[in-house]
Amino acid sequence: MSRKVIPIEPISSTIGEAQPMVGKPAWLKVKAPNSKEFREVEKLMRSKKLNTVCEEASCPNIGECWKHGSATFMILGRVCTRTCAFCDVETGKPDQLDADEPKNTADAIASMGLKHAVITSVDRDDLKDGGAGHYADTIRAIKAQTPDVTIEVLTPDFQRKPDTCLETVIEARPDIFNHNLETVPRLYRSVRPGARYFTSLRLLQRAKELDPNVVTKSGIMVGLGEERDEVLQVLDDMREADIDILTIGQYLRPSVNHHPVMKYWTPEEFEDLKYIAEKKGFGMVASGPLVRSSFHAEDVFKALKLRKGS
Repeated sequence: MSRKVIPIEPISSTIGEAQPMVGKPAWLKVKAPNSKEFREVEKLMRSKKLNTVCEEASCPNIGECWKHGSATFMILGRVCTRTCAFCDVETGKPDQLDADEPKNTADAIASMGLKHAVITSVDRDDLKDGGAGHYADTIRAIKAQTPDVTIEVLTPDFQRKPDTCLETVIEARPDIFNHNLETVPRLYRSVRPGARYFTSLRLLQRAKELDPNVVTKSGIMVGLGEERDEVLQVLDDMREADIDILTIGQYLRPSVNHHPVMKYWTPEEFEDLKYIAEKKGFGMVASGPLVRSSFHAEDVFKALKLRKGS
């Protein structure tokens, strides 16, 4: 299936006179994946007919994560019903749901000996529940086979779906509920046109209301044309929603059909954002050029529990 060409708004309509950046700085260069461990994880995923966001979203950290035996599982198929301007996941007519996927995911987690499993998905606006039931089935399958594994879910926004969708996921008792805001409100129309900023924010707030014990997590990318003050306002909004864990990473353009990189934030600027976010009261902050939502997710969760003394 061929990828849709994602329409990009004229730069001047969203980000003033700024011009796209050319050439990655040295701190964003990573080695091509080629380890024995990488190939073993790849073989396991194919044998179980599983997808990973590591592959489908062209994550720059795939070599490091797979070398250390971790991966982020992507359920609900590999074709998304939305066309976000930053994302490299294929869009178009979605796949049929695989009834064996929850068990196969649980099997892979057991085979890999994972202690912390991250489960994400494409958006499935075509499904009545947005895929919430499939998430719950996957969580329960993992718990049945490896009850000591901590489970982190990174879900869609369930926009225009019944309120019970979020309840379905939370009632399956994931340890971490994650949903990324991705960018500042001003850029949603050009970067994330199928979503709404306050819908996503409210989803995270309500997850905590449904289960005060669930750890909530969200992340944003920088480099899409946002201003520093806009980023700080998003951090304030997140704290108002009682979000525990924050991730901040550099946006990297997957292809010429995607939104351009407007700025490469420096490692020092990421450290500054981390310092400010911690002062604002986040339980744990991961901020850096190559940080992604699930990068070192287990370590971040452990650090949060240690900080809370739980």
